[in-house]
Formats: sequence, C-alpha cells, structure tokens
Amino acid sequence: MSSPIHIPVLRLGRPYESLDKVRFTVEGREIAVSMANSGLIRRDLQQGLARAAESLQAIPCAKLADACEHAAELFLRGNLPWGDGDQLQSPQDYVVALSQLTGLPHSLGHQNMGKVHAAMANIRAIIAGLTRGMPLELFDRGFIRQDGIDVNFFPQTGSLGVLLPSNSPGVNSLWLPALVMKIPVVLKPGREDPLTPFRIVQAMIAAGFPREAFGFYPAGHDGGDAVLFGTGRAIAFGSDATVRRYSPFRNIQVHGSGRSKVLLGDDHADHWERHLDIIVQSIASNGGRSCINASAVLTPRHRDRLADALARRMAAIVPRPRDDKDALLCGFANPAMAKGIDERIDELLQTPGAEDITARYRQGPRLIEKYGQTFLQPTLVSCTDPEHPLANTEFMFPYASILEVPQSRMIDTIGESLVVSAVTADHAWTLDLMASTNIERLNIGPYPTNRVQWEQPHEGNMFEFLYRRRALQGDLAAV
Repeated sequence: MSSPIHIPVLRLGRPYESLDKVRFTVEGREIAVSMANSGLIRRDLQQGLARAAESLQAIPCAKLADACEHAAELFLRGNLPWGDGDQLQSPQDYVVALSQLTGLPHSLGHQNMGKVHAAMANIRAIIAGLTRGMPLELFDRGFIRQDGIDVNFFPQTGSLGVLLPSNSPGVNSLWLPALVMKIPVVLKPGREDPLTPFRIVQAMIAAGFPREAFGFYPAGHDGGDAVLFGTGRAIAFGSDATVRRYSPFRNIQVHGSGRSKVLLGDDHADHWERHLDIIVQSIASNGGRSCINASAVLTPRHRDRLADALARRMAAIVPRPRDDKDALLCGFANPAMAKGIDERIDELLQTPGAEDITARYRQGPRLIEKYGQTFLQPTLVSCTDPEHPLANTEFMFPYASILEVPQSRMIDTIGESLVVSAVTADHAWTLDLMASTNIERLNIGPYPTNRVQWEQPHEGNMFEFLYRRRALQGDLAAV
C-alpha cells in the first residue's frame, strides 16, 4: 500500500492538520482530509483577510493574469502536491481519485479538467467580458479614463467566500477571476470533491499567486456558514434549499438549480429531427449534473414524435465502467441519494399527465447497480400539463420533461431558467425572449444549453458583484 496522503486545511496559505479528518481510500492509498471547525474559520478570517488582500494588491494585475495562464497548464498537465507531504499528484492520479469520490467517469473527469484549464487560460477574455472591455490596469490604479471621463471602480469587499458543490468540478472555474481582480478567496469544498479546488490552488501558488490569498476549509454546515458570513461577498452553490436559506442575504450570490431549457420555435418545430443532437447534448452532457443541462424541452407541435425519438437516443446512454472512454453516465457517490430520486420520480409519475417515455427503450430499471456503482439511467418524461410536478424540476442525472406549449405561451410557462436555447429565427419572438426577466443566459439558434463563450458571464457578473463604480472628478494627473 502507498504511504497515506494528508490534505490539510489552508489557513490563508498556512497548512494545518486537524484532529478531525475525513478518510477515504483510492486504489489502496489512504487519503485523509483535515476538517476545520467554525471557530477556527471565524478567527482566521477576522485576523488574516487584510493581509491576504494586501498580498494581491502588491502584484500588478497583468502579472496575475500571466500567472493564471501559467497555472492553467500546471493544473491540466503538471504534477502538483497531493497534500502537505512530498508526494505529487499527476493529472491521472487526480482523475482516478475524483472518479472514486464523486462517481464521475474518467472521461468526464478529463473533460472537466479541460473546462477549468480553458477558464484559466482565457482569463483575459473572461475579465474583458465581465468589465465590458476595460483594461487590466483598472485593478492597479482604481480608475481609468474612458471617453474623456475618469471612471473609478472600488472593491466592495476584501474577500470572496465560496461554498462549493461536489456535482461538477467545472463549477470551480467561476471563482477564478476574483483572484486576478485582486480579491482573495476562501473556499469551503464540497464533501465529495476537495480534490479539484485543492489542485487549482496548488497550481496557482506554483504559478506565482501568493499563498496568503487562499483559504481552503473543508468543513461541515456550520463551517460553511462561517465562510459565507465571514467574508464580504460570497457565492453559495447548492439545491433549492440552499437558495431559500441564503437568498435573503444581499452579500451572498446563490447558484441553485438551473432549470435550463430548450425551446423549439414555430419556425423550426416541423424540422425537429434536425435538432435531436443539440437537445440530447443539452440534457446529457457532463452526466446531466450541471445547472446548464436542460431539464425541459418545449415544442409547439409534434411532442409525441419528438419525445419518442429523444427517448431512443437517451436510452442508448448506458452505464459503463469508470475507465471506459465512452462512459457518459456518472455513478452516485451516495447510493441513498439515487434511491431517493428514483422513488420520487416513480411517486410523481402516479400523478396523471406524465409518462416516462425512456421506459419503452431502457435496458433494465432506472436505478441500476453495475460495475460497482449505483446509476440512474437517463429519463425523459412527457407531460401534458406545465403544472405537473415533473414538468419543471431538475435532478442530478440526465433527466428532462417534454411539453407541447404554443410559442406565444412559452416565455410565461418556463419560469426562472438559467439557460434557454431557443431554436428560432423569428425576429419578433427573439426580441420577446431578450426582454424576458425569466432567462439568465440566452442562446438564439441551434445551440446546446451547455455552450460557453468566455467573453460572456456564465451566471451573474463577478466584477459587478465584487466592484462598484463611484462618481469621480478632479485633477488625477499625479495619481
């Protein structure tokens, strides 16, 4: 057996070993993760955040961007510290351990590494999108001259707390711009995935970011609250319960269920066969685990034919071993969660007006044990009523409802949606979609919901969340 590995708490850069540890084994290697209590977190944040912010302020923003681009290569290809010892983690070590902990197959582990790498490598384009093209020197000087006017932006916070999930490693790309904007981060990793944020932090430190700019606090729920309320601004990822709990607090940006959707317009509904690929990709990419996965498909006509064709395609996505290069489904790290979801869907199917179309073609039951894991096989539910409880919900596997709704009623029907891909060339309807307050991100045309443009904010605007514009006038020649 290989020697054990210890992943420490990072107390704003200082490794710390706790008596309280979570342990797991990957291919015969024991990995222990130190856990932080809420008192330790609060004390560290009260005493160390000012020093953490100063460590970033001392470095030119362009140099931080260079370091982020270098860190991208280290994260994707480098051998980085496993923990606080001298053992190094290769990219394959990371992917194998990630799969063991989260159920993500190796293929999707590599894919998510690519997402994080792309976010780090494209950091200049991302920040340009967030700031609408303002130069990086804004973060060094505090102001720029734009169209003959001096524009001052100042940080609303000296730190960003992040409550991370375990469902998708790629979500870690959302907090990365904060560091280049000179805001230190305090991370509370998801219980099943401490590996991704720790590897990112190690890559960024190796690339030149100051250690003091990172807090890494594996913790329970009380520790998560200490992070969210101990930092000036915070992001919380989680379920609808997380949204209800934290949305009343203005300093916390909550990312819950996406309930993203694909809409077929009147002008494309009769040609639905052309769009099967983008609909399946929208539902099933990344194992259906992302908030940008489609959880509903709306069409004005041909629901039954479209549903049958989609169900055939989705049922062909079957469980495979972790290391199968064609694996697209994720196992559940917690089998009880899979059982609960399966039972909930079956219970709601008893309500009239819904049918599991994939049951016609699926090999075996929805909940299945194979290759030492628990899987939920893809599920498409056809609903006759938009108010049916299965019509606008989201689960952590490839699940979607399909409804027949007139185009004129779609915008009112969809509710709050993180991403909407509207397959249409209808100019008037496009303007209506653009004016909708229900839609966070809008794709017009045959684009899957998981399509990302680095120049566009993914969800919310990190710059506007962390910085505020101030009226400014006077003689700034000497500044």
